[in-house]
Amino acid sequence: MSDSFSARGTLEVGSQSYTMYRLSALENDYQVSRLPYSMKILLENLLRNENGKDVTAEDIKAVAQWDAKAEQTQEIAFTPSRVILQDFTGVPAIVDLAAMRDAMQALGGDPDKINPLSPAELVIDHSVMVDHFASDDALDLNAKIEFDRNKERYAFLRWGQGAFSNFKVVPPDTGIVHQVNLEYLARVIFDRDGVAYPDTVVGTDSHTTMINGVGVLGWGVGGIEAEAAMLGQPITMLIPQVVGFKLSGKLPEGTTATDLVLTVTEMLRAKGVVGKFVEFFGDGLAELPLADRATIANMAPEYGATCGIFPVDGETIRYLELTGRDAEQIARVEAYAKEQGMWRIDGEPDPEYTDVLELDMSTVQPSLAGPKRPQDRVLLKDMATLYQKEVGKFVDEREAKSGEVARLESEGGGGVAVGSDTKLGEATVSYNGQEFTLKDGSVVIAAITSCTNTSNPAVLIAAGLLARNARAKGLTVKPWVKTSLAPGSKVVTDYLIKAGLMDDLEALGFHVVGYGCTTCIGNSGPLPDEISKAINEHDLVATSVLSGNRNFEGRVHADVRMNFLASPPLVVAYALAGSVVDSLVERPIGQDADGNDVFLKDVWPSQKEIQELIGTSLSSEMFKSSYGSVFEGDARWKGMETPEGNRFDWQDDSTYVQNPPYFVDMDPEPEDIKPIRGARCLALLGDSITTDHISPAGNIAADSPAGQYLQSKGVKPVDFNSYGSRRGNHEVMMRGTFANIRLRNQLAPGTEGGWTRFQPDDEEMTIYDAAMKYQDNGTPLVVLAGKEYGTGSSRDWAAKGTQLLGVKAVIAQSFERIHRSNLVGFGVLPLCFKDGDDIESLGLSGKETFEIEGLEEGAKFVTVKATSDDGEEKTFEAKVRIDTPKEWDYYRNGGILHYVLRELAAAA
Repeated sequence: MSDSFSARGTLEVGSQSYTMYRLSALENDYQVSRLPYSMKILLENLLRNENGKDVTAEDIKAVAQWDAKAEQTQEIAFTPSRVILQDFTGVPAIVDLAAMRDAMQALGGDPDKINPLSPAELVIDHSVMVDHFASDDALDLNAKIEFDRNKERYAFLRWGQGAFSNFKVVPPDTGIVHQVNLEYLARVIFDRDGVAYPDTVVGTDSHTTMINGVGVLGWGVGGIEAEAAMLGQPITMLIPQVVGFKLSGKLPEGTTATDLVLTVTEMLRAKGVVGKFVEFFGDGLAELPLADRATIANMAPEYGATCGIFPVDGETIRYLELTGRDAEQIARVEAYAKEQGMWRIDGEPDPEYTDVLELDMSTVQPSLAGPKRPQDRVLLKDMATLYQKEVGKFVDEREAKSGEVARLESEGGGGVAVGSDTKLGEATVSYNGQEFTLKDGSVVIAAITSCTNTSNPAVLIAAGLLARNARAKGLTVKPWVKTSLAPGSKVVTDYLIKAGLMDDLEALGFHVVGYGCTTCIGNSGPLPDEISKAINEHDLVATSVLSGNRNFEGRVHADVRMNFLASPPLVVAYALAGSVVDSLVERPIGQDADGNDVFLKDVWPSQKEIQELIGTSLSSEMFKSSYGSVFEGDARWKGMETPEGNRFDWQDDSTYVQNPPYFVDMDPEPEDIKPIRGARCLALLGDSITTDHISPAGNIAADSPAGQYLQSKGVKPVDFNSYGSRRGNHEVMMRGTFANIRLRNQLAPGTEGGWTRFQPDDEEMTIYDAAMKYQDNGTPLVVLAGKEYGTGSSRDWAAKGTQLLGVKAVIAQSFERIHRSNLVGFGVLPLCFKDGDDIESLGLSGKETFEIEGLEEGAKFVTVKATSDDGEEKTFEAKVRIDTPKEWDYYRNGGILHYVLRELAAAA
């Protein structure tokens, strides 16, 4: 390695001596002390990895003399210290590595070169589903079902742990990946081979940014980029702009970190920070516990930033001590951060930022977000008004479908009994020994779930105290509400039990259902048959309230139309109220044993109560005990039969893990970039198309192409599991691409789900069937879309599935950062309409034939010609969103994995 700036030096910490790369070596020439914390981490990364090729002295200078206000054009190569994965995205990543070993063998290279070069850790947390709930045995029953459903995937991951070095797996029922990362895996300052340096990470999950709360720079990437990082490829990026977010004051009584993060998300979305770093600063940080910082950092994807980072300070050290890190690590973190000017001090001069937003935390009010986007914040006091506004759209659709508002005839049986006086928008239901009326706005799912909030003791203790207070007044959860508690780690259960709150939560049906992502990822499990039947037969607008970070259409549950993000105590409150129709501020949430109204303010705990209980219930010993044997797993994990060998023995009859076709007949050298001619449009889409729309994670419908495929393989619908769990099988996933039940393809008006019209015949069929028919004809495909295409999860299958369907280009008004990168990483061309142009203004119907000319390496614009069947031509320019020279290498090779494979094979 080079050291052009003589930055290499020694750091003494107690009796330990470390090599480090001092930023102060550049201070005289570049005043690097003015840089934001996150830019200092990038600068150190370049200093340490300077090699004259990927990282040059000019790259280092470009970061050292960073101009906060300038639009950045300089590309740098960032080398993360480690990679973290979860099982939904991790399984296909390990499948790809296994397939690359086979491909390396076919190219005449050494398969063992396909191996992680830096630590890669996978946490199995996305596969547990809430099949059982509100019972003492829910946790054990769900865990048993999880293992039965996923034994092929889990055996494959155990094979990978043995076959690949530098790869570890945290078994199921341990915790949510980001909480395990925060509480255990994060190093903050690494010590590797005697070199001390900042912990940096990329992960195959958007919410990898949660680790920013403890001062670790990291963000979500697609599995494709993560695989390349594991194989030693630096991540190319433009030097970022950094938006500062100044915090002052402290949260007022009655509010939570959830309310704060929803406020921050709304502000930053309105500002526009896509592709930028966000860094939090200001003396308000002294009032912000680390768990609250992690809550804010977690939702960086929701506010659109690459990261949302907090600097290291005394609170960081206190958290490391609480979570049981060893004394040597803690001492190294403090000494290194202070030596490098990365330690936050109250009253210090503000760093330079591209732009600054400010928030006085004392102005934060109780909030939710919804009904379908996390950035759409609504004040608790305005929830009922918002509901009335939003439900009107669904009621109008329902009335249009029914053709009349009339009395419904009795359906009979199955638990649904509709009387002669039943109104449109409600149904009488008999379930679990009770009869009740289910209406529009009824809360059918109330879930304390997801990494955002279950890492935070304050909001979980608050939920437990609210449950205790409600229980004391004799309140009960409404019988139609499916309740669940999915802690982020086993430590949560320990402190809830020690605080005496678990009994109160369970009394209201909030039993632990699993240690995993559950409802937030769409693993909410089935609703009771009687409830589901009532919703579907009467087309009810059912709702959910969850303490998650995602509420996109069709994500939480197929039967639920409106989904609201809320703090854990508000989740409990809405479970008690059973509906979002009435205001929880103005109306009672229930009645006590004497029939007196009970209001939310009567059961809401004070911050003093919450903090006192945290102080007496949470200890470092809990973390040490919980994580002492974190990689061992339970008897189910240890007892699995596991394949052996350095190359995987693919099984043709497996419906979970298959050898993907990406590298079939791959040549040692890539072909030249070619224009796209004779293309047809597969889907014509609107704004805010998420990766959930493109590649759903949840339920597989029996009549869908994926469901039909699984049934043809002898899999019964009850055993379908989810799209997320089937990501190791490309046959399922390509059939599931664009199959979200809420996707509306304007080529097939009046439909929802994966439908299109095959051209030029104008025949309606599933998107998968049309794509296969186009492939048989040798017809390339394009997708047309509006703004913010690919928002949401860093889902590599949204790019992989697109490519496997034969899509060569996506033309949109704008892209979300990760999905654009993923498309390039799998050889799909991302193009943007020029400012002022869009599908409507250009008069595109999607039925045209498309030609894309001028596509050559380094091209900034291409010419698109759309020709209708009657010969009318429309020509427009589109901007090429291949943003760096390295990305052109990936695109020319057909994708990042193909590029890496050819590089490694050539070096043999």
